[in-house]
Amino acid sequence: MAYQSEQQLEDNLIAQLCTQGFEAIALKDNAELEANLKTQLEKVNECSLSDIEFRQVLGKLEKGNIFTKAKALRDHIDVTLDDGDSRHLTLFDDASKNKFQVAQQITVKGIYTNRYDVTVLVNGFPLIQIELKRRGIELKEAFNQVKRYQKHSYHANHGLFNYIQLFVISNGVNTQYFSNNSEMSAKQTFDWTDFDNKRISQLPSFASAFLTTSHLTAMLTKYIVLNETGKFLMVLRPYQFYAVEEIIKQVKTSDLNGYIWHTTGSGKTLTSFKAAQIMTSLSEVDKVVFVVDRKDLDYQTALEFNAFAKGCVDSTDNTNMLFHQLIDKPIKGKKINENRNSKLVVTTLQKLNNVVTKKRYLNEMEALQDKRIVFIFDECHRSQFGDTHQNITEFFKGAQLFGFTGTPIFAENAVAKKSIKKTTKDLFGECLHPYVIVDAIRDNNVLKFAIEYVGRYQYKDGSNNNLDIEVEDIDTKELLSSPARLDKITDYIITHHRRKTHSRDYNAMFCVSGVPELVQYYELLTKKKAEGKHNLKVATIFSYEANEEEEYELGNSDAAEVQEVAAKYLNDGDAVKLHSRDKLESFIGDYNKMFGTSYTTKDNESFYNYYKNISKRVKAKEIDILLVVNMFLTGFDAPKLNTLYVDKNLKNHGLIQAFSRTNRLLDETKSHGNVVCFRNLKKAADDAFTLFSNKQPNESIVIPPFEELLADFDKAYEALMAITPTVDSVDTLPDEEAQALFVRQFRELMRLKNMLRL
Repeated sequence: MAYQSEQQLEDNLIAQLCTQGFEAIALKDNAELEANLKTQLEKVNECSLSDIEFRQVLGKLEKGNIFTKAKALRDHIDVTLDDGDSRHLTLFDDASKNKFQVAQQITVKGIYTNRYDVTVLVNGFPLIQIELKRRGIELKEAFNQVKRYQKHSYHANHGLFNYIQLFVISNGVNTQYFSNNSEMSAKQTFDWTDFDNKRISQLPSFASAFLTTSHLTAMLTKYIVLNETGKFLMVLRPYQFYAVEEIIKQVKTSDLNGYIWHTTGSGKTLTSFKAAQIMTSLSEVDKVVFVVDRKDLDYQTALEFNAFAKGCVDSTDNTNMLFHQLIDKPIKGKKINENRNSKLVVTTLQKLNNVVTKKRYLNEMEALQDKRIVFIFDECHRSQFGDTHQNITEFFKGAQLFGFTGTPIFAENAVAKKSIKKTTKDLFGECLHPYVIVDAIRDNNVLKFAIEYVGRYQYKDGSNNNLDIEVEDIDTKELLSSPARLDKITDYIITHHRRKTHSRDYNAMFCVSGVPELVQYYELLTKKKAEGKHNLKVATIFSYEANEEEEYELGNSDAAEVQEVAAKYLNDGDAVKLHSRDKLESFIGDYNKMFGTSYTTKDNESFYNYYKNISKRVKAKEIDILLVVNMFLTGFDAPKLNTLYVDKNLKNHGLIQAFSRTNRLLDETKSHGNVVCFRNLKKAADDAFTLFSNKQPNESIVIPPFEELLADFDKAYEALMAITPTVDSVDTLPDEEAQALFVRQFRELMRLKNMLRL
């Protein structure tokens, strides 16, 4: 490809934008920027501002930081006119009046004098800043330049450049976008894609897709979220944008249902919030009900939704509260949340089922039966396959249902219930947008897995089959439950945990087959800690009630296995439950001593608080290993957790969900999620990856074995030595191209080194 300078890139982009409805304008400095802002505000508001009135506007615009300015942009300004009257000035509200302009090389004097490449202005405000580098220069150079400008000059004069909402960086070949924040990370820069998740990287193609007046209007008005808790701006990624657009289109044009298949870790909560928020603004929708399947997620989702829009929802603490929110009737004596969006409700599946089946609610609920109510079901692979789904759809005749899942139920992984196999498509209709695990790994939204299958065990002495058995062949219950095996696994974990968690910079979860095995493992770890063999902080949580449904929902059992488990607990009777509860009470006692708490199983609220506290401490890395049977294997995000030990049969969506606890992004050192299997899960893992990657190769999900990584490391080392044989060689690299090659090769070596360490 022919050489193309930064100036050529810039000129070509300006020319292209002019063909796409932008007006090119020459603004050489801040004074001309402010003069143009005055002109555009006068046009939008159909008024004339005196110099005194405009100085008042500038004074108000100057106040605040990036976050508060983003809020002010979406509001209006009150101005006292020269004649004493007051006037509301709209800044950005009416999309039909928005004027798009593009300027280049605006010079601003701050701590240093900076000249910006390309600035997109909307109604005179600089809202999108584009920084360009010539081909061959790393994109990170443009990102670093943005950060320098932010530090040195965006705040200068009246701080109008702190109204920037989006940045675009490009070297012509690679192009990314990201939101403006005081703290910015290169990890939060995104590629734009088409509907099929194919990257649009070349600058002209990106400009055609992203830098159009209609698309920028949508991004600026609908797809930037102001996070009230963290006080920062969030911009939706392309797959989130397409998912929301498809749902909104479905609601506006039909009464058909649908589901979104976005892999775990892809930000489904933000996507579903934005869909819900936009739907509540539609006159044709009477109510939007966001449905989760666990009490803790009800609380957590309300927190997250309220972070996206302060006070927009109240968690429904009980069915009565849900009932009153649905019929828009305040509860006597309860303070009204003035900020709450009355069209948006967050609740649990169980409460929703109660409100449509309990006689005491039905009379007043009847008025809602034919209303246009949109239901959004979170993690719809889990709890949508029982009578509850039928109860809801039969009651709400005008309902439209949308499901979000990272692991849909297909014919291949459907489990028969009452002799009927139900898939996600059966319940929700067509998939409206897919974004599978391979897409997320490619986009660096989640990490790959490093899976290790550990163990060679023998049958008991005297057996004719007294042979070493590879882990893939271990399937006898006697062998799996033997104390000697559990002891060996415990020793393995103690020996290797420090390496797996990068000197305990991260933590781990250990999922086991059942409560009896969990009790044995916990007691083994406790005993070995008392003997001085480790100093790991170990905690556990499990249900002492037999819950065969959980295994069913996780996809870890088929119908026959569910019945077998249920029969086992029925035969064992209450004594087993009582024993399990006593053990859990004892283990919670250990937790209380470790952290100075006072939780118990004897009080449901206390046990729920224990659940929340243990969740918080795992996320904060205050617990080294969390022992579980089923809890926390789905819907639990803890970026500091990088390792899953598995002594449990997993398959299909249950396997993907469990493994995915480890692969959240965190930092440069966390290069992948570790999964250590003590069971024959190789085929189950391969099958699950094939199913949930849309049949794409498993190599894009799992990192190579240690031996292959070591060979790659050796090659990378040799390549680096060829460029710089000694440390001093770095100082004598002949040109920028050689320096860039060294940087790339050194990074590759460090990446492989991190993978080998874990």
